[in-house]
Amino acid sequence: MAALTTVVAAATAEAGSRTLATALPTAGPSQNDSYSGTQDGVRSFQLHNWKQKADQAKKTEFIRTAEKLKNQVANIEKDKNGRLYNKKNDFRIDFILLEELEHKLVNSRKTERTKIQQHLTKIHNNVKRLQQQLKDVKSTPEFVEKLREMMEEVENAINTFKEEQRLIYEELIKEEKITTNELNALERKIETWTLSNSGTERPFKVPSSRVPLDLVMPNNLPEEVVEFEKFLQQAGGRQGGWDDYDHQYFLKVRNKHKGKPSYVKEVLEYLPGRTEEEVQLHEKWYQKFLSLEERKKKSIQKWKTKKQQEKKELLILKEKSEEVLMTNDLKQEDSSKQKEEQRKKQKLAIEAWKKQKMMELSMKQASQLKEEEEKERKQQREHQRQFYLKLLLEKYTQQKKEQEELLKLEKEMKEKTEREERRKMATNEIIKFQERDLHKLELKILERQAKKKEMIEKERRLAKLRKKVEVNVSRDPSRLYKLTKGWQERTKERGPTGTGPLLHIPHRAIPTWRQGL
Repeated sequence: MAALTTVVAAATAEAGSRTLATALPTAGPSQNDSYSGTQDGVRSFQLHNWKQKADQAKKTEFIRTAEKLKNQVANIEKDKNGRLYNKKNDFRIDFILLEELEHKLVNSRKTERTKIQQHLTKIHNNVKRLQQQLKDVKSTPEFVEKLREMMEEVENAINTFKEEQRLIYEELIKEEKITTNELNALERKIETWTLSNSGTERPFKVPSSRVPLDLVMPNNLPEEVVEFEKFLQQAGGRQGGWDDYDHQYFLKVRNKHKGKPSYVKEVLEYLPGRTEEEVQLHEKWYQKFLSLEERKKKSIQKWKTKKQQEKKELLILKEKSEEVLMTNDLKQEDSSKQKEEQRKKQKLAIEAWKKQKMMELSMKQASQLKEEEEKERKQQREHQRQFYLKLLLEKYTQQKKEQEELLKLEKEMKEKTEREERRKMATNEIIKFQERDLHKLELKILERQAKKKEMIEKERRLAKLRKKVEVNVSRDPSRLYKLTKGWQERTKERGPTGTGPLLHIPHRAIPTWRQGL
């Protein structure tokens, strides 16, 4: 039945649209003007309805979202209480502090709410009193002064309340900012741990943390270099025992403030796991690290200069020894004592050359080790940066996808609304055409009735005229057998009219059926 009704409505709408298409070209200017005015009114009405529906839909969606979030909060609270504060939980002792803190915060919120309600009630009562006074206005100075005092009291109460709330909100915003920074720092640190623990990367390990310094560094290094390496081994590497993220952020903030003590507060905000004492100790360590590193650089430079000088002396000594050998060979006057001294000098030169080579080799190995450490550190930072960019890209893609879905949903709702409006317009037009057809039908019926009435009136007039000219003759059947006047005149005897006999008298012919009568 519903399908049949739908088909009939569609057919009626199609017929109405065809009728409209046929009637519009033949309509006059007045009809076009009235139709355009009607269309404008319909459009404005439709636009108003659409706006109302959109606002109503937004309100409904907001209420639905609020209810959903409220239910989610209730479920989360229930789940949290069931998991954390369960007496059978193995970590019950650890969570007692959290439970006490939560109860304390809940009581604090209740107290704050009660205090705010009291303030608002006081302001409300003052305003009501002022309204009551304004109902019975008196034109006296005392009354005006009383009103002024009451208004000042209300205004002072409102300003005091607003100022208190402003201070509270500023404090809350400051705490929220600190908490957000701490959470972001912890999140970045956890991401760093995830990257460092992934299987695709080899964790950075300093050889000095596993191998004794005496086995790694040669004995012939300068004292400052050995002292610097011992300091690094005792302090836990070039980061002072801190992880790479904390140390790099410490250096970033310290360089930003140019080493001023004011940087400690900012470091504590972004490194929630560190205390002020730890930051101060790290600052002392870093200052000592810089001084030892500077001494190491100067010592290495001094050692290089010294070795270059020794190398020059060895070259000069070697040249002299070669000259002596050549002289001795030419003169062949070498004694055993001179040969022994020459061998000793050559041996010393060879030993010095070997020591120099060993020193150069050890320095080269140390520099290579340092370069490898720096290279691994750079690779680790690059992997962290790529992972962070990947997370940002995924987040942006998800947001874009959600936005596209929202736009698609809005477009579908708009199209649905437009279809509904077009259907309503078609229904209204069909009703309008049906009313017009009904009006035409009524006009035709009235025309027929008028014609019928006119015919009846005409018949009545004709009957009246007939009545006026009608001749009433009595019925006499014997008249049918009587002779007519003409026949009587013909059969009347007449005498002669002339002097002589009448031989032939012309007359009309007598029909055969009357002959003999």
